[in-house]
Order: sequence, then C-alpha cells, then structure tokens
Amino acid sequence: MSTTTYDALAATWARLHHLSHLQSIASWDQAALMPPKGMEARAAALAEMAALLHRMRTDPALPDRLARAEQEPLDDAQRANLSEMRRQWRLSNALPEQLVQRHQLASSRCEHAWRTQRPANDWPGFVENFREMLAIGREEASLLAAESGLGRYEALMDRYEPGMTTRRLDAIFGEVRRWLPGLIQRVMARQARETLVQPQGPFAIDRQRLLCEQVMRLLGFDFEGGRLDVSTHPFCGGVPEDVRMTTRFAEHEFIGSLMGTVHETGHGRYEQNLPREWLGQPLAEARSMAIHESQSLSFEMQLGQHPGFVRQLAPRVAAAFGDQPAFEPANLHRLITRVAPGFIRVDADEVTYPAHIILRYKIERALIEGEIEAEDIPALWDARMMELLGLDTRGNFKDGPLQDVHWPEGLFGYFPCYSLGAMYAAQWFAAIRRAMPDLDTRIDRGDFTPVFDWLRENIWHQASRWSTDELARRASGEVLNPVHFKAHLETRYLGA
Repeated sequence: MSTTTYDALAATWARLHHLSHLQSIASWDQAALMPPKGMEARAAALAEMAALLHRMRTDPALPDRLARAEQEPLDDAQRANLSEMRRQWRLSNALPEQLVQRHQLASSRCEHAWRTQRPANDWPGFVENFREMLAIGREEASLLAAESGLGRYEALMDRYEPGMTTRRLDAIFGEVRRWLPGLIQRVMARQARETLVQPQGPFAIDRQRLLCEQVMRLLGFDFEGGRLDVSTHPFCGGVPEDVRMTTRFAEHEFIGSLMGTVHETGHGRYEQNLPREWLGQPLAEARSMAIHESQSLSFEMQLGQHPGFVRQLAPRVAAAFGDQPAFEPANLHRLITRVAPGFIRVDADEVTYPAHIILRYKIERALIEGEIEAEDIPALWDARMMELLGLDTRGNFKDGPLQDVHWPEGLFGYFPCYSLGAMYAAQWFAAIRRAMPDLDTRIDRGDFTPVFDWLRENIWHQASRWSTDELARRASGEVLNPVHFKAHLETRYLGA
C-alpha cells in the first residue's frame, strides 16, 4: 500500500509526540525530583529539546505537504487531524527558534529562583528575573498577533483557549463581577449561622499521601499509567501513557492537599482516557485548557464537594487521622465547602475563586499590552484584592503576586481558563442531570460511574475532534453559558 502525504505527516507528528514525551518527563522531574544544582544543565537540555521540536514543526516543507494532503481522499477525522496539524504549524511558524530557546531558558531560571524567592517574600529578587520573562512574553504576543490578526493578549490566550476572544471574555467576567460580591456576602452570612468543628492536627504527611492515593483510586485513576509526587506547585504533566501528578502537603492542614489531589486527578483521568487509536496525533490531544480545567473542576468542585462524595471521604479521613467529631460527614462537608476570602488562589473556595482569576486577568493583560510594568504589579494587586475580596495584601508578596508558578514560567494567557473551566464544569453537570435525573441519588449511594461514563463519551474520547464551541454544543446542547455556573453556586450554597 502506497504512503500518502497525509501518512507522512502523521508519521512526523508521531515523532513529535515521542520527543514531547521525553520533554514532559524531564520537565516533571525538574519540578518534582531534580536536585538544585541540576538546574542550569536541565534548562539547557530543555531549551535544546524545545528548539528541536520547534524546528520540526516549522520545517519549510510542511506548508506544501499540508496543502497536498488537503487534496487527498481523507475521512472527517483525518481532516480534523490535518486541521490541528495546520494550527500547530501556524503557531510555531510565527515564532523564531531563538525566541523559543530564550523562553525555555528564561522560564527554567525564573521558576527555579521563584521556589526560594516566594518563601523568602523576595519580590525585588523575583522582578530581576521576571523582567526578561515579561519581555519575551510581549515579543511572543506581538509576533503571534501579527500572524493571526488578533490582539496581543488575545493571541497568547489563543494558544491555550482557541477561539476565545477578549471581547467575549470581558463580557463573561463583567457579568460575574456584577453578581459575585453580593453572592459571597450572602453565602458567608448563611454559613456564619452554622456550627463548624475544626479538625485537630497535626496530620502526618505519610498518612496524607496514603489518603490521597486512596481517593485517586476511588476516582478511577490508573496507577499502572501514572503516579503521584510532590512539587512546589501542584500540576498534572507527563503524557497519556504516563501521567505524572503532583500535590503538596502541610502537617497542620490536610484538606488543601486532598482536594488539590482530587483536582489533579480530573486532569489525569482526562489524559488517561484520550482516544488511544489516535495517540500521537494532534486529534488525540486535549481540546483546550478551559476544557482541561473543566475536567479537574468537575472532579474537585462538582463531584468532590458533593455531599454524597464527601460521605465516601469521611470514613477514609477518619481511618487516616483517627476518629474525631470534625470528620463526621456533615461537618466535613461544611469544612470543604466553607466560603471565606483568602489570599491563595489554589486554596480558594469555588465562590470566591473567580475573583482571583479576574484579578490576574486584568493585571497580566495590562502587562502584555504594555500599559503597566512589572514594578506596578504589587500596588495593583493590593488595590484589587481589597476591592474584590476585602483583603489587605500590602507587603505580603509570597501570598500575593508570587503565589503562582504561571508568571515565572511565562504562561501568559492561561489564567482565564480556570474560571472558564469552572463554568464548563457546571454546564456539564447540568447536562448530566438532564440526561440522568437520578444523578444526585446515585452519587449519594457512592456510584460515580454516571459522571465518569458521561465525561468519557462526551469529553475525553472526543479530544480535539471538534472546536471548543462545537464540543460544548454536542455535549450539552449549547456553547459556554455562564448561567449554569451561577445557578450551581446558588443551589449549593443558598439552597436556591
């Protein structure tokens, strides 16, 4: 059987997948296990790999091959795969190899330094490295905008959330900003009347880890195809065949690590259930980062904070740390769903969480557009945290602009995906309840298979077969509609 141009392209992308596998494992090791003195060598190695992958994606022969493959008799899935190849070529071709290497080197160094600068509250030290990261981000934004015709920030966001525009995002966040403060106040007033028993620690790290692994198994994570480790900032990496998840532990508190692990398990199960028959091709990759976050937040917020799921957690928590009144299911549920403005985004409850994202979106968009400089971040952060959540963050850089890994790694344009993901997650569960009216009863019984089956069929196995809007239509009957998110919060927290 003769090899077509499309077949040759598929072979190229399979090779890209294999090399990206090595790159992702090296990046995971850099975050989880690498000794500090390995940083410079690892940064250089990752930069070399980034350049090699970029060279392959910008091969001068690709445009002609892509055009010739378009003329071949392909089925619909192959055409969708070809479209994703063209998108990857277009994004890569907009950036010179030297800039790709500079980004990898600068992000490795900035992130490595951030690990010690954050606990030291060293904002001035961080800014020295961050200026270069910001300059690179602005250069990438300008080049991508020139190629795509999008705005500069929009062009960066398009790498993570194809098709999302700043105009649409501003409308979505503007609507949330309108009702969010009042909702926070109403929920806090209601919860202030509840009796809450606090857990008594300390909580041994080894027991926390065992508990997290038990809950991952409860959620269907395949440990034959992945593992859990520790890093400064929790993440899910690796590849579908070898998913690497991380969390972080603290002896004085266990809910953060537990629910963080539930969150990352959502990412992990998405990766483990991407269509194996297309593995190695763009079609088998996650559709977008908002869709990816919709999976982690479907697990953490929609399912993980459901009272029926918490009833399954309660005996496992008591077995891990000893029986105490705080671990009674109703009290544990109140602990997990407690709403209170806080400094740290990853520890935020689902009601106040959007405020953290709106704050970062406003700041990083202004940074990329050149309206502000790195030195302006703390004052803007302080003002907006007070405005949105009523918190004084002056001088507290480690719990302020230094708290996340995204800026040291140059991941500009990613933050909006978190709140978009929460909205999609609420929309998915509204669709599941329409299809299965007894969903909540089944979750109450500890039966989570309806959730997993629906996500597998409608999200996981679809991968990048459709655009984000088309995926949402096919799964839920409509494109992203934030009304489901507001309804979910009001139902869960106000009984509306």
